[in-house]
Amino acid sequence: MRKRLLLLLCLVSIRIISQAQAIPDLISSCGTKSDFPGANILVVFDSTKVQVEASGLSHVFTHRLTKILTPAGAKSLSVVKYDYDPLSAYVEIQGVTLYHADGTLERLNPSLVMDYPAPARAIYWGSREKMIEVGRLVPGDAVEIFLYRKGFTYALLQDGGDGDERYIPPMKGQFYDIVPFWSSDPVRNKVYQVSVPKDKPLQYEFYNGEASSKLEMRDDQLVYTFTKKNISSWKGESRSVDPSDIAPKLLVSSTSDWKAKSLWFYGVNEDYKSFETNPAIREKVNALLKNAKTEIDSISILTHWAGDEIRYSGISMGKGEGFTLHKGSMDFTDRCGVCKDKAGMLITMLRTAGFEAYPAMTMAGSRIEKIPADQFNHCVTVVKSRKDGKYHLLDPTWVPFVRELWSSAEQQQNYLMGVPGGADLAETPVSSAQNHYLRISGVSMIRLDGTLEGEYTLTAEGQTDASVRSMFTRAYCADWANNLEKEVLRISPLAQLVKVYYENDPYDYQAGPINIHFRIRIPDFARVTHDELIFTPLTASGFFKRAMPHLTFETTLEKREYPFRDRTSHSVEISEKISVENGKEFLSLPERTSESGSGAAYRGGYKSSGNELTFDFSAEFPKRIYQATDWSSFRAAVKYQNQLAETPVIVKVK
Repeated sequence: MRKRLLLLLCLVSIRIISQAQAIPDLISSCGTKSDFPGANILVVFDSTKVQVEASGLSHVFTHRLTKILTPAGAKSLSVVKYDYDPLSAYVEIQGVTLYHADGTLERLNPSLVMDYPAPARAIYWGSREKMIEVGRLVPGDAVEIFLYRKGFTYALLQDGGDGDERYIPPMKGQFYDIVPFWSSDPVRNKVYQVSVPKDKPLQYEFYNGEASSKLEMRDDQLVYTFTKKNISSWKGESRSVDPSDIAPKLLVSSTSDWKAKSLWFYGVNEDYKSFETNPAIREKVNALLKNAKTEIDSISILTHWAGDEIRYSGISMGKGEGFTLHKGSMDFTDRCGVCKDKAGMLITMLRTAGFEAYPAMTMAGSRIEKIPADQFNHCVTVVKSRKDGKYHLLDPTWVPFVRELWSSAEQQQNYLMGVPGGADLAETPVSSAQNHYLRISGVSMIRLDGTLEGEYTLTAEGQTDASVRSMFTRAYCADWANNLEKEVLRISPLAQLVKVYYENDPYDYQAGPINIHFRIRIPDFARVTHDELIFTPLTASGFFKRAMPHLTFETTLEKREYPFRDRTSHSVEISEKISVENGKEFLSLPERTSESGSGAAYRGGYKSSGNELTFDFSAEFPKRIYQATDWSSFRAAVKYQNQLAETPVIVKVK
């Protein structure tokens, strides 16, 4: 294998020399800004060659040529930068060549490459960056980059030894890769080639598009080559799902299926004894569950303890970070870590309490495909219920100050359990919109001088509760009144928050759904004419818009090509009874409307009787991930609620 790598390096060097004469021609003939309107740079070619050893260790050679089209593009390429984790990967910027528009050529000195700690926030695992300054460029210049990398993305909590052993992937002998064939910049030609031992054939699939593919046998190697030309810059749509779900990409893997990965994930943590308990943990669990009456009581208490008491701070706690969960005893002592530490602590405590619990991996933000390439960025817990014998998901990372055991902001999301016997890829269930309700009701009076005086009640549950509650849990108690006042001032700068009453302490999120009572006074709320009052009811005006994520959608897009996503499934129920002082007749009221579709169901409008007006609006948004065909009814619901906020009521007064 070493001889083959030396030969490959020699061939790459020879090819570099032979291509040096051809590259200026490529740069001049690839096009200009007029050929690619809106683009700042043009990727002339992007070539990646991967050599995989029998151990699974991969050597990756990248050769990329980029042409500058605009000053903004020149600025974006003023430095060449690559991130890496030194515990599991080695990166080398082998060469950078500048082809200037005036015909001159400049090769940067590799000794100028800087290697420094990468900026970090919340997770401090020792990641680094390599960077070389390119300097001032102008449109017409081009940058050629040669990069070498070996290793993988994640490290195990084990001593990989010195040399290349540390770069062998966790599943020894296995290889996978996820290759985006989409780009925010236009690409003239993209090539991905991977060579593997003939006894390690790859399964692969190209998603969301097409690419030419070729399989060759070279000596004792299987060589897979994938090519795509003239890749347009990826635009997508506002609020669409992640580009990796809908844009062209290639997945390759030597692993047979997800069950094999599940078995490995289970085995590596059991072998490491990640979830062994100790007397201190046993004592804490017994104390916590002293008053638990049911199975769900015990699970809930332990889940929220792990979520609340293990601080999210990812300091390095071992030889590396990745698929192996730290021991529960370490997490219990240190009281900090990332998602896998919270999950591991919960598993340890659940097992201590006699439950059957295991880790699971998921991908927050995008879909996991059937090809078993590791598309994970988050760790959670599964527990087997004694009642139904089924596994149930728990997420201690996302439940602090959230009245759920599993975050419904993660519904319709793929996951893989590490359980005995293995498991296939699964999808988290949809949570009923009624589990995440927002209910606002009010009784108000509009005085002849236009002043509003009203009392309102707001209550919420689930993810909507968390959205409302965050204005308290993410702030000092001294700022609570100010934060509430801001919500009222969004309706009118003259608004006065006369009184606020909380049914429960907002910090005590497990006591019950958030419940807030307001008394509000707003001078000049209604516009006054000689015999009319013109106003929009406070509850129709977008009061507590922060808890209605659908109102953040832009509705100018009439049709969608791609699926889109909201924060969570949720429902809205708003009502207000308004009395108008000396009200005689309501002259103008928005039309009452209702509609039901796959994306939303809604109804609302006004009813009047004498000097009293009743406003109501309700809507259900049943999912987090929607298909393009759901957009019509979803959009209609948002537009109608916005219309109610923008259309005033006119009432004749004495």
